Amino acid sequence: MTVYREVLGRPLRSVAFDVLVSGVVVLFAVVGVVAQPGGAMATLVGCAMAVALLFRRTHPSTVAAAVAVLALVQVVAGWGPLAFDIGVLIALYSVVKYADRLRDGVLAGVVAGIGVLLAASQTVGNPAWWAAAAYFGLVTGGVWLAALNVRTRRLYVLTLEERAATLEREREAEARAAVAGERARIARELHDVVAHSMAVMIVQADGARYLLDRDPQTAKAAVKVVADTGRQALEEMRRLVDVLREPSPPEPAAAPGATGDPDRDGLAEPEHRRPAVAELPALLDRFRDAGLRVRHTVRGEPPALPPGLDLTVYRVVQEALTNALKHAGVGADVTVTLDHDPDAVVVRVVDDGRGRPPVAPAPSGGHGLVGMRERVGVYDGSLTSGPRPAGGWQIEARLPLPSTPGTEVIAA
Repeated sequence: MTVYREVLGRPLRSVAFDVLVSGVVVLFAVVGVVAQPGGAMATLVGCAMAVALLFRRTHPSTVAAAVAVLALVQVVAGWGPLAFDIGVLIALYSVVKYADRLRDGVLAGVVAGIGVLLAASQTVGNPAWWAAAAYFGLVTGGVWLAALNVRTRRLYVLTLEERAATLEREREAEARAAVAGERARIARELHDVVAHSMAVMIVQADGARYLLDRDPQTAKAAVKVVADTGRQALEEMRRLVDVLREPSPPEPAAAPGATGDPDRDGLAEPEHRRPAVAELPALLDRFRDAGLRVRHTVRGEPPALPPGLDLTVYRVVQEALTNALKHAGVGADVTVTLDHDPDAVVVRVVDDGRGRPPVAPAPSGGHGLVGMRERVGVYDGSLTSGPRPAGGWQIEARLPLPSTPGTEVIAA
């Protein structure tokens, strides 16, 4: 396990490297204390350079200015180039690489060029001053260009990291917006369900009032319908409040088949219309016309589902088929299975993933899995999806049945 430690807010490894670099400069300054011009005073200048270099990452421009002043002291004293002047190159490299503005690095390069000429003029030896200037200039220019290359790569990496972080934030914002939009859509549909139930209760109550004296048995049945419908409406109202109140974490990422919005594919119903499971054959025919090879299987005796749950089953099938059309392609084989267990309805949509790719790119930005997960979660169900070993994709939703079955409406 990797352990990250910090010293004064900086990574331990960076601090250790900077101490090592400063130590090398101190070593060069101390070793030449006897033989170098300036003796102990030159050594103090070299040690001061080494201390300044400890801050070369956090304050590169200030460090470069301090080192330049110390180098100027060395030139004014007439000591000529010394071994610890490697600190000048390190400061130049640091200001080009770490400074917030490249302008500071360019200014440091100009100052270094002037220093090269001054140092060459104080060189003692056989080479002419211009040869020493050319040599010092090549070394200094090489360091400056190397630092510029490292700076460019560093800024490029930082740009990529910032772009990745921005994309991640945008993806999370889109997921949150998708969840909010889907919750609003579910809330509207549940509101229609509750409004329908209330209308049924009013009709049945009026019928029971008129039949109470003439036909008590029919009136009792109507009152029972009112009670059952009221319980159902109260349960739907509770789910509606939960949808509007409970937060939901966004999907971390869209998996294959995770996109798809029926409203954008021309396969959805008109606005303000509440479909039901009984209309699945018509829905499947529309997807067959769109190019899917759909097989439909129903197992078990279909119970009378509450309107909200009935709508949820229909929407899950609709969005799963939309995903299959987008990602499996035209001509894919899709199997839609409804299993009616004693305590739950299981919806399973499986495609073989072997269709032809669409002529035009599939529309992006849909949130099919998010929508299905929200709808199934309203009824305390579970949703699983993923690729199949033999190829293709499978979506399975399990929706528990309510304890109170749906009640047939009796006409008054």
